[in-house]
Order: sequence, then C-alpha cells, then structure tokens
Amino acid sequence: MRIISGTAHRDLSERIVAELDIDLADVHVNAFPDGETFVKINENIRGEDVFIVQPTCPPTNHNVMELLIMVDAARRASAERITAVIPFFGYARQDRKDQPRVPITAKLVANLLTSAGVDRVLTMDLHAPQIQGFFDIPVDHLYAKPALIGYIRDKVGDPSGLTVVSPDVGGVKMARAYADAIGSDLAIVAKHRVSATKVEAMNVIGDVKDRDVMLVDDMTETAGTLCAAAEILARHGARRVFAGVSHAVLGKLGRERIRDSAIEEVITTDSVPQAGGEKVHVCGIAGLLAEAIRRIAGGQSVTSLFDV
Repeated sequence: MRIISGTAHRDLSERIVAELDIDLADVHVNAFPDGETFVKINENIRGEDVFIVQPTCPPTNHNVMELLIMVDAARRASAERITAVIPFFGYARQDRKDQPRVPITAKLVANLLTSAGVDRVLTMDLHAPQIQGFFDIPVDHLYAKPALIGYIRDKVGDPSGLTVVSPDVGGVKMARAYADAIGSDLAIVAKHRVSATKVEAMNVIGDVKDRDVMLVDDMTETAGTLCAAAEILARHGARRVFAGVSHAVLGKLGRERIRDSAIEEVITTDSVPQAGGEKVHVCGIAGLLAEAIRRIAGGQSVTSLFDV
C-alpha cells in the first residue's frame, strides 16, 4: 500500500499516514513557469495498491487537474489499483441541469477521473449522495457524523433541550440522521436563494423557542445560508445557535459572516485546509479516512464506519 499526497491538503495526508503507521510515498509535484503541473513518483509502485489524497477544494480547477496528473503518473508506473481519496468533492453542487444550457459538471469530473485511470473513489458527505451514480467505478461514501457527533454531544449537553435544524428542505435527511443520533427534535428553515452569495431565509417549520438549536449542513462557503438561518432562528426565540458542517470551505466573506452572526460556534472537519477561523471548531477526520483506507486495502467492509 502506498499513500500519495497532492498539494491541496498535505497536512491531512500526513495525519492519515501517521494513523496507518507508514510513510508518504516520495512524490515530486511542482509547476513549470507557465503554470503547467509536473508530477514525478520517486519510488517503485509497480503492483502496489495506491491511494492518492487530494480534496478538490479551492483552487478547484488546479487541484482537480493535479489529481488527474497524479493518477496518470501512477497508472503509467504500473500501480495495480488506484484509489482517489477525495475528502471534499468539488463541483458537487453542479449535479443537474437547473437552468437552460448549463453543464452537469459533477458528472464531467467523474468521467475525467475514470478516464484518467482511477479504479475506486473514497469520499465523504457528497452534496448529493446520488453523485455516486455518476461514477462507473466503486465509490465508498463516508459520513462526517461519526467525527462530529461526540463534540456536538459534549457541547449541547442535554439532548432534550436541543433541536436539530436543516437550513433548507434538501438537507432534511442529513438533519434527521443527526437528530436520531443525538436523540433530539427536528426543525426546518425554508429558504430562498437570491444569488450564489445571498440567501433570504423565509420561515421556520418546527419548535425552536427557548431551545438550543444545531444547524446541520453538508458544506458552507460564504456562510450565507447558515447565517440567514441563524438570524431567523434567533428571531423565533432560539436560546443558542450552533452549526455542524461537514466541509467548511471558508473564504474571507464566510469567516466574517460567521464572526458577526448569531451562531455561537461552527463545528466542522478538516476535510479542507480552509476550515478554520473565529468561532470555528475543527474535528479531525484522519482516523476515519485511515481506517477506511486500511479496510479497502484489506478487502474488508467499510459499512461499520457509518456507526456512531
């Protein structure tokens, strides 16, 4: 087994190999003056089970292309099997034609990975779980819930005084899973998206008055959805507002919004290097990914990793 790290999130790769008690493969990745990416694997991987760790977070296009080039290098070096470990799958929100003459880019990226030579994909909390069907190769889809739920329980204390809230109708299934795991009630915020960066929250379905609430979502980037939902929850009498997010792909705008919002704390994972900032707590997923890699390499089931 060999673990190869791209440049997108090397810290996570180093924590994964520390959990596995092995070393990262010696790989040289750099850029030519014109911006082209060059990859050279400096050790023999012929016949090896190769795992390439590369979240496709910003800069998304660069990281996707770097992943494809590393896959091609491993395939031409005669690796027996290549697994792309993509903790955060970029372009996942472009999973359908919701306007005339637009692409389905998530499917395009899946096709590119398969054509490059990926034999298997290991990812976590896709924006839409049905994206697994875009691949014609096996996909192991992990959930961040086991990594987050322990800290969430410690933070909120008595679950009888907590309501788990989905910030939109599409996230109800995920919120229901968290509510069942914690043993709390469920509510929904009905929202209206005005643009890619602006969201207007409309109403709350469920009881949040004088209760702690935990907003649950798969990802946040500009934090518009979370902060608009937190504001309307506070207006409906919520006592404290927390947020549990699988992927916090935060830029300057997102961090500022969280800092100035009614949210007491955002609980997220280190699936991307952008996760962090004021009022943001990061839970590690290296152990979860390492165990999944160990089981895939050993031909074992990964289903039990879904349990809390």
